[in-house]
Amino acid sequence: MSDEQRRDSLADQAAAWVPPWERPRQPAPEATEPEAADPELTVPEAAVPEAAVPAVPDREATESEAGEAPTPAPVAPATDVTDIAAEPATPPGSGQDAPDPVASGNPAQARDVPPRQASGRRRVTAVPEPAPELSDTELRGALEAVLLVVDEPVSELVLAQVLEQPAERVGPMLDDIAAGYTAAGHGFELRRAAGGWRLYTRPEYATYVERFVLDGQSVRLTQAALETLAVVAYKQPVTRSRISAIRGVNCDGVIRTLVTRGLVEECGTETDSGAFLYKTTTLFLEKLGLNTVHELPPLAPFLPDDVEELADATR
Repeated sequence: MSDEQRRDSLADQAAAWVPPWERPRQPAPEATEPEAADPELTVPEAAVPEAAVPAVPDREATESEAGEAPTPAPVAPATDVTDIAAEPATPPGSGQDAPDPVASGNPAQARDVPPRQASGRRRVTAVPEPAPELSDTELRGALEAVLLVVDEPVSELVLAQVLEQPAERVGPMLDDIAAGYTAAGHGFELRRAAGGWRLYTRPEYATYVERFVLDGQSVRLTQAALETLAVVAYKQPVTRSRISAIRGVNCDGVIRTLVTRGLVEECGTETDSGAFLYKTTTLFLEKLGLNTVHELPPLAPFLPDDVEELADATR
């Protein structure tokens, strides 16, 4: 046989090859033990068309006849007869999952299956186990340890996330800790400030704390800065022109000083004039030990009796 005839024969065999999903097949019966082979499930060779199993010529015999190795033509891989019974009746793309050829122990069919389909397994994400619930003593100790190292008030939600405990337990426990410090007469107290919790020294010991911390060096706000900060605290949000009108002097430089120290910040613009609005910051609440600006003392007791006459005189 010449080389041209052999190539034509191989091309005819490749053209006559029928894909697995187009071959006649029998539905696979449900077997309780996949390992046990049932002789009745074996499809006889007569039931398989000859075109379904193309014959592959012997490579050594071909080389011996021609004297050289011919260029191999694309030949479909041989398919075992048992593969026909094991393959599903639904062709690919029908929306149903085909059986895993790797799990069925068929290396010939598994060689033609893409890696994603050949694996047949889905990666299961392990669900982390919930954190163990702390006892009241452990929860109290953990909260105290965290509160000792914070540099700003921390909220109950953040504490609950850090300790991996329900937020419903953290709030009452913080109240209990604060009440215990007050009842024991400690030199510090646990106070709610700026929307969170933080340890503070008691006001009656402020003199000793200042003597230790400041050591004779202190940076205080000027009278103009204190007046401007008071106007912003009680009138916020407020513009610079409004602050200057209340104080009777230009407050631009004082506002810049308060913004630099982090006590005042911009919070938008006025609708009519487009001027910047200013309000106090959380640092202001933290320094005063307040939770919200609504806890500021009322101004009525500090106003003079003839405030209305003074207001009329300035108009």
